[in-house]
Amino acid sequence: MQVNTNNLVSITEANQNFSRVARLVDENGAVVILKNNTPKYVLIEFSQFQSEELAATEEVEAIGRRILAKHHHAFEELAK
Repeated sequence: MQVNTNNLVSITEANQNFSRVARLVDENGAVVILKNNTPKYVLIEFSQFQSEELAATEEVEAIGRRILAKHHHAFEELAK
């Protein structure tokens, strides 16, 4: 994920002016919240979170299929 410096917000500012932070997310897709000048949290739209979660699940399934295909014979022997 690339971070636009305009999307960096201190945790104090996020706490005091959450509606502004939410608008930044609406405009730019994500905001990085800093704690002690260090990136600590990322605020994203829920729809983006859902698509990221789906992608991660698909990756795990693809890895599982690849392992099963590679070791198919061994799994067949174990199933006996």
